[in-house]
Amino acid sequence: MASGTPRNRGQLTLSRWTSEVVPGIFVGSVSARVRDELWNAVADVVGNGAALLVHPAATEQGYAIRTAGTRRRVPVDFDGLTLIRMTAAPKAKETQSPS
Repeated sequence: MASGTPRNRGQLTLSRWTSEVVPGIFVGSVSARVRDELWNAVADVVGNGAALLVHPAATEQGYAIRTAGTRRRVPVDFDGLTLIRMTAAPKAKETQSPS
């Protein structure tokens, strides 16, 4: 589960249930109920950021992916496999040079 806002670290207590292995990256083994509650809280506050959750699931790959917020990588189901589709990078605003 990735999310780096102070609210997620404090009020939502991600660090109580998981370990922050690098800034903004939380890893842990929690029950499905706790995982879903934490994910709902993160998704509610992610805003313009991005969050990713990878958890065990009864799939061919053995895991499922959830995302929230703005991101270039989008999980897509392809015949039962989750693949990652890259979206176009946001275009930079063109500036006009003075004439």
